[in-house]
Amino acid sequence: CSVALSLEDQVPELRHERVSAGASQLLLPWIESLLSDGRVVLKDLDVIAVGVGPGAFTGVRLGVAAVQGLAISQNIPVLPVCSLDALAAQLLTTEVFKQIRPEQFTVAIDARMEEVYWANYEMQNDGLPKRINEMQLTRPEGVNLKGAEFLAGSAIHPYRNRLPAFACPIHSDIAVSALGILTCAEQMLSDGLQ
Repeated sequence: CSVALSLEDQVPELRHERVSAGASQLLLPWIESLLSDGRVVLKDLDVIAVGVGPGAFTGVRLGVAAVQGLAISQNIPVLPVCSLDALAAQLLTTEVFKQIRPEQFTVAIDARMEEVYWANYEMQNDGLPKRINEMQLTRPEGVNLKGAEFLAGSAIHPYRNRLPAFACPIHSDIAVSALGILTCAEQMLSDGLQ
C-alpha cells in the first residue's frame, strides 16, 4: 500500500508499506493523514494519479476505486499511470541504478500463470526514462532484452532460467510505490497531458 502527496516547492510526503493483506484498512487513513500533514483538503488538489496496472488485480482495483470515489466527489482530474512506467521511474532512486546509469533497460514483472508483463525503456536528456515499446504480455522466453543494460522487476527470480540470456545487472526486489507514480504524473503534467 502506498500513497504520496506532492505540494508545490515541497519534498513529497510518502506512506508506503508492503502488505499481503489489509491495504484497504490503510489506504484512506493514510490519505487523510497526508492531507492533514500538508494542511490541505481534498478539494485543493489539482490532480490525483493512480497506478492502473499491470499488477495484482485486488491492489489495482482498490487503488482505482478509492481514487475514483475521491476524484468524483470533488471533480478532480485523474491521471492513470502504467505500473511498469512507475517502476522505471522508481529505479532512478536506487543506488544500483545510479551507479550503473544504463541508457536502456527493461522492466519485467510476474503476471502469474507463467507470463510476464514487460517493457523496454531509454533514458532521455531530461534524466527520465521513456518507454520505447508497447507494454507486452508474453511467456518469459518472449521478453526482448536486446540492448538492455539493466533488468528490473519481480519476474527475475521466478523466471530467471526461462528469460532470454542476459549479462546485465538486475534489481528484482522492487515494487511499485506512490513515488514512482508521482514521478510519472509530474512528467505527464509537464508534457501537457491531463
